[in-house]
Amino acid sequence: MNNMKMVLRCLVLLPLAVIGGCSESSTSSDSNTSSRPTLYYFTWSDYVDPEVVAKFEAARGVRVVVDSFSSNEELLAKVQTGMTGYDVVVPSDFMAGIMGRLGLLAELELERIPNVRDLESHLQELPFDPTNRFSIPYFWGTVGIGYNADVVTEPPTSWEALWDPQFSGRISMLNDEREVFGLALRALGYSLNSVDPQAIQQAKHKLIVQKPLVKAYTSDQFDQLLVAGEVVLAHAWGGPVARAMRERPSIRYVIPQEGGTIWTDCLAVLASSPNQALAMDFINYLLDEEVALLTSKRLLFASANRHVRDRLPANIRDNHAVYPPGDILPRMEWMEDVQDAIRYYDRAWTELKVQ
Repeated sequence: MNNMKMVLRCLVLLPLAVIGGCSESSTSSDSNTSSRPTLYYFTWSDYVDPEVVAKFEAARGVRVVVDSFSSNEELLAKVQTGMTGYDVVVPSDFMAGIMGRLGLLAELELERIPNVRDLESHLQELPFDPTNRFSIPYFWGTVGIGYNADVVTEPPTSWEALWDPQFSGRISMLNDEREVFGLALRALGYSLNSVDPQAIQQAKHKLIVQKPLVKAYTSDQFDQLLVAGEVVLAHAWGGPVARAMRERPSIRYVIPQEGGTIWTDCLAVLASSPNQALAMDFINYLLDEEVALLTSKRLLFASANRHVRDRLPANIRDNHAVYPPGDILPRMEWMEDVQDAIRYYDRAWTELKVQ
């Protein structure tokens, strides 16, 4: 989701104005790098392991250029412009379903991606793409609360902790429309996938009440705000909280009793990609057990490859910010495509932000 839940940029064959602020993942000084095949990878801002990218470049004699986004809505908006030039993208579960339905994703040739056989059992036959027609799970996790136990001395048990006035100005929320409304809906006793406009309005009013307590809506800095002590409660994807724990041991992670989001971010190929075969090879590479193990160790996200967990150090595999306890999973919900009801969320999100 997660948060749980993120770099580099460039573009050839299209005007540089299409993507601003470009920088390459490769550090090679070879003046002929521009003649190599180039793969454009659009992913979450904290998902890139430079060592992993460099190994693929060296093995295949290609160049990988990476651009980042901080929300599924940003990803969709960029791709819908038709001017991205990207090959591989990393939509979350529900967004993979939306992009597939809109014809934005290429059908995968699974024979080019044999590592799909190694997916965790709970990541197989997911409702948004049960046959992996358009997407394959990459990382997975949960959305919960990261907190500083030196200040928040009682572990939060409910989402209502994010409405506690004693922590005013020291609370952060994800800058993610569906996740923010999802937790408010769960706190009110609804599904995070509610399509009831009245329920969404109730969630909006609850979030408006909370807003004066919130220091920031951020999806890519909440971990550092926790480390710096600027916030003590963070609506969060687990992975970044796990990384924050390395820097500040008093940081903890909890999934509230009401439950919340279980998520997977997926690897997919854009229908507009001119390098679809290379893109699918890159996806297979990222799902390889050894590559996935290296990536999970560095980024502290749970890999979709089922062989990785048992090979991780105990302090990672037993960290609930990375791998949630099994008994929590029945309380979690996959985020779904709410289709036409998204207009209720979009309007409510805009109204919240302008308050």
